[in-house]
Amino acid sequence: MSLSALSDESLLRFYESVRKEVEADRDSMRRGHTHFFANGDRVKKYAAGLRQELERRRLSFPPILWL
Repeated sequence: MSLSALSDESLLRFYESVRKEVEADRDSMRRGHTHFFANGDRVKKYAAGLRQELERRRLSFPPILWL
């Protein structure tokens, strides 16, 4: 499915789920864990595609603060 086919709400929900996973990884890192889900290249590329579509639609969203 193309990102352009998603509703605004779905697109924002997918983006927010990635952002929350990155935050969870950051919290895990602070506790000394070494396995991280959301900071790999695949996730970053996926998030970049979501961000581009959000920007194209001029939707407001918080940035993802990568590790």
